[in-house]
Amino acid sequence: MSTLTEEGVISVKNAACERLLNQRVELKMKSKKINDCLNRFHVAMPKPRDQKERPPCIPQAVLEAKAKQAAEKEMRTTEKDLENENGGAGVYSASLKKNYILANDEWKEDIMPEILDGHNVFDYVDPDILDRLEELKREEGIRQAELDDDVEMGGMELIPEEQETLAEIREKKSLLIQQHRIKKSTAESRPTVPRKFDKDREFTTKRMGRQLSELGIDPSMAINRARSRSLSRRGRKRERSVDKGDSKGGGVMDMDVDTLNKKLRLMSRPRSRSRSRPPTDVVPGDGFKDSDQKSKALDKAWKSVKNRNKNARRGDADRVTPNLKPKHLFSGKRSNGKTQRR
Repeated sequence: MSTLTEEGVISVKNAACERLLNQRVELKMKSKKINDCLNRFHVAMPKPRDQKERPPCIPQAVLEAKAKQAAEKEMRTTEKDLENENGGAGVYSASLKKNYILANDEWKEDIMPEILDGHNVFDYVDPDILDRLEELKREEGIRQAELDDDVEMGGMELIPEEQETLAEIREKKSLLIQQHRIKKSTAESRPTVPRKFDKDREFTTKRMGRQLSELGIDPSMAINRARSRSLSRRGRKRERSVDKGDSKGGGVMDMDVDTLNKKLRLMSRPRSRSRSRPPTDVVPGDGFKDSDQKSKALDKAWKSVKNRNKNARRGDADRVTPNLKPKHLFSGKRSNGKTQRR
């Protein structure tokens, strides 16, 4: 047996396991519990019914496949085998070029220069690339022209004016696609600029009106709506709403509503937005008779919470007794002073 070459290790292990198993079986057979378990065991020993041999039947195709697989495994040389043959790990360096598909296998290990004589090699790989590109563009233009000539609409060929319109539409569409791709590619690095700092002035009411006029749409309503929205964002005084009595179909009930609205307007006092209403002013719906009654109620409310606020309690149910000196923080700790006792 050798642990270096791994020869005989498995056989030794099997022999040790067999001996250990036999020893345990003998111990169990000598125990007192075995008599209770023997009637539960039954070891069946098969007996031959005749003298005919019945070996295992494996199809010939399976045998051939296994033989072929074993032969391929023996013939194939893996990177591990190459590493062991060429010095082992740390010495052998795998070649990444050996699987290149080239016209000549001798070119696989050639060193490809990037700079040669001060010039970039990739600039001179294909000297006719520009000419080929122009040729491809001409062919594409010819094919596009043929397609445009073959375009039919409703069973009729396009007239020259319609062809010009179609060309303008396609050109406009291609420009929009290019602009979208540019914006999409630079969206992450492009900051969001407020419109008031937009020097190009791409989105204006004049431009909107011009584009709508070109489409044959009256732009006046759209422009007025945009202006009204911009005014509302900056801040606009609130206009007086229309009374319900001015609506159509008014009657006796509408007159009562008008009278009520008129009374509320007379009771309200005009004031500037910078001046707030004093707290003692009585507002309809507060439940006070006059301002004196409201001021007395406010004084009583303030006095009722004065002591509670002085004690810094959150409410009437606040009964927290704070622990000003927690024992786990102050036991055994010396304060600032003498260090003669520890």
